[in-house]
Amino acid sequence: MKVVDPHIHLWDLSTGLYPGLEKPSTGFIGSNEPIARSYMLDELLSEGGDEIEIVKIVNVEAFPTDSVAETAYLQSLADRTGYPQGIVAGADLSRPDAEAMLERQASFANVRGIRQVLNMHPDPLYAYVARDYMADPVWMRNFALLGRHGLSFDLQLYPHQMRQAVDLVRAHPGIAVIVNHAGMFADRTLSGWRQWRDGMRALASSPDVAVKISGLGMLDTGWSLESIRPYVLETLDAFGCGRVMFASNFPVDKLFGTYTATWRAFAAIVSDLSDTEKQAMFSANAERIYRI
Repeated sequence: MKVVDPHIHLWDLSTGLYPGLEKPSTGFIGSNEPIARSYMLDELLSEGGDEIEIVKIVNVEAFPTDSVAETAYLQSLADRTGYPQGIVAGADLSRPDAEAMLERQASFANVRGIRQVLNMHPDPLYAYVARDYMADPVWMRNFALLGRHGLSFDLQLYPHQMRQAVDLVRAHPGIAVIVNHAGMFADRTLSGWRQWRDGMRALASSPDVAVKISGLGMLDTGWSLESIRPYVLETLDAFGCGRVMFASNFPVDKLFGTYTATWRAFAAIVSDLSDTEKQAMFSANAERIYRI
C-alpha cells in the first residue's frame, strides 16, 4: 500500500524546541512516556515495514517554543532528504505582529499552511487553550491574512466549537480549511454524537473545508475497527471522498496502535469503494489540498 500521510509530527529533542516532551506527562490521552523522546524521519519511514510505503508526508507543528525555528529545522530536513514535502507551521494569530510571523513562515519553500490549536473545553483535562480565539477581533483580522500568503489553516477544535468555526469559514471564502482529527469527538454520549455529526455536516457545507481522519486513538485509546467505523463512515458521508484524507497522527497515535494497524483499519472500512475513491483518500486528496 502506498500512502501520502498528511498529519505527522517529527521532533528532535536536541533542538530544545520541545521541553514538554523532555519528560513524560499525563493528559486525557494517558501517559506520553513512550513518545517523550526524539521522533525522527527514519523511524517514521520504517513504521510501515514492507506493507506500507510512505510516499509523501505533511509535518504539522508540534507546540514548539519557537515556531519559526521549528519550520527552519523541518525545511533543512526537507532540503536534505526530500521529506517532509509539506509543512503546516505554527503561528499565533492573536499577536499584533502576526502578519510578520506569517510572512516569515510563508518564506519557507515547503510551508503550505498554518495551525493554531483552538480546543477549548470546560474540563481542564481536555482544554488545550483557555482563550476563545475565534471571538478575538485581532485573531480574526489576522486569519484573513492567510489568503494573502496562500496559506491554508489546519482547524483543530472540539464539536461544541464547530458552529463558531462555520461562521469563520463563511466570513473568509477562499481560505482552505482542514479539520484535524475528524473533529475530535470527545463527548461520547448520544447528544455528543449528534453535536459532532451536525457540526461536521455544517462545516462540510462549505467547499473550502476538508478533513483529515486521524488521531482517533486520542479519544478512543483502545480503539478497534468497529469502534472507529461509525466516525469514518459519517465523516465520509458528510464530506464525500473528494475532501477526506486519511492520516496517521504519528507518533502520537503510536501510543494506541501500530502504523500498519491504523492504515489497515482505514482500508478495511472503505474496502467496498472504487479504486479511484480509495486513491483519493489515501494519497491524491492530500497531494492536491496541500499542493505537494
